[in-house]
Amino acid sequence: MSVDTPRRIVLLRHAKAEWSQDSDHERPLADRGRKDAPVAGRKLADSGIDLDLALCSTAARTRETWKLAVHEMPHRPRTVYEERLYEASLGELIALINETPDDVRDLLVIGHNPGMHAVADALSESAEGDALTRMTRGGFPTAAFAVVEFTGSWKGVEHGVGRLVEYWTPND
Repeated sequence: MSVDTPRRIVLLRHAKAEWSQDSDHERPLADRGRKDAPVAGRKLADSGIDLDLALCSTAARTRETWKLAVHEMPHRPRTVYEERLYEASLGELIALINETPDDVRDLLVIGHNPGMHAVADALSESAEGDALTRMTRGGFPTAAFAVVEFTGSWKGVEHGVGRLVEYWTPND
């Protein structure tokens, strides 16, 4: 695959989690989260994005979100459960994205806020329609996702490299 190939990064925030006495890492999804995760998966399936690789935080709520969302997709991409996604900073998230092999065209990252919002915002130099305005105004609620397109190698992903082509929330 050429480095001039258009690529997409889908940034999915985990669905709504329960507040519990468990450690933050082990918090399960709330009822609303178990309803919203499959809806997000259907919306991703309807978008026509053919995911090659999914990087998923090891937190219980992200694993459960992915399990419910992926059942709505036409095929399951290779999935890597990545503990570095949990509580990752913007710089750490971009560094993880930079590690993506260049044979991957479409990457899904299932993670947490503020990281998912920060990456979508940082990478998006421009946007289609009102996507960036809606994301800025509405934040990045649970089960929301953003799709950023760019051209080039994954190693070259940095601030302002892409275009926000879609932003979706369960309330849309």
